Amino acid sequence: MDTTYEATKREMVTDAGVLRYHEAGDGPPLVMLHGSGIGVSGWRNYRGSLAAFAKEYHCYVLEFPGFGVSDPVPGNPVWTATESVLRFMDALGLESAAVIGNSLGGVVGLNLAMHHPGRVDKLVCIGGVGPNLFTQPLSEGSQILQDFTEQPTRENLIRWIRCMSYSPELVTEELIEERWQTALDPDALESIKSMYGKAAFAERQRMLAETDRPPYWAMMHKVACPTLLAWGRDDRQTPLDMALLPLRSIPNAELHVFPNCGHWIMLEAKDAFERTALEFLQR
Repeated sequence: MDTTYEATKREMVTDAGVLRYHEAGDGPPLVMLHGSGIGVSGWRNYRGSLAAFAKEYHCYVLEFPGFGVSDPVPGNPVWTATESVLRFMDALGLESAAVIGNSLGGVVGLNLAMHHPGRVDKLVCIGGVGPNLFTQPLSEGSQILQDFTEQPTRENLIRWIRCMSYSPELVTEELIEERWQTALDPDALESIKSMYGKAAFAERQRMLAETDRPPYWAMMHKVACPTLLAWGRDDRQTPLDMALLPLRSIPNAELHVFPNCGHWIMLEAKDAFERTALEFLQR
């Protein structure tokens, strides 16, 4: 099976711009959703694991609007990403699918499972979901992302990549350069600023103080599908304590913690993550 970039890349024209994605494999549908951060894309999150999952599933690696690959749309990146998944699935005729989401992608998957329960069969969240219980709300990784929005320099990018990984071996010049090229895209810069900039953080704090609408994590009891929470023990972007409330709140949730591993489980604990996720999805 050819799971290279060129062989799998696709695009879809929608009424809200072009959505780009990668497609491979045959079998039940599996939608793979990427995280946020500097120079991020779905391809970079999942290219190493696509072949393994495509042996069992018809995989769709979606590129969210506004991260430098799919066309941007106005609005909060979390909600525009959620809407893009629904638009994407509708266009493909996918009534439902299993979903893997890294960080932001996990939050998007949770929102789909809560508000459109019939669309998500099973959910794998790679870090990122839930509130900080014992650690400060602005984690070390998020503080570096905030620094990058104020000063989008290569040095701040390198600081962030080092924070994402447990092993220094993951931080290569190739990875740095690849991320840096996408980080310079104006749409990508705007997306990260709207999520991690100081002004955006202050505005979210103001809205939380004034709104009567509960945060998404207060409604996780509505997630009916089986859910796997996959976490790096040494995650400095979304620390492990964040997993406790989702584990307790989601009725059919289980937690797998990967040792000596940071935020990018699918990269740093690749083989173990693939085995764990496939076993869960195939039950």
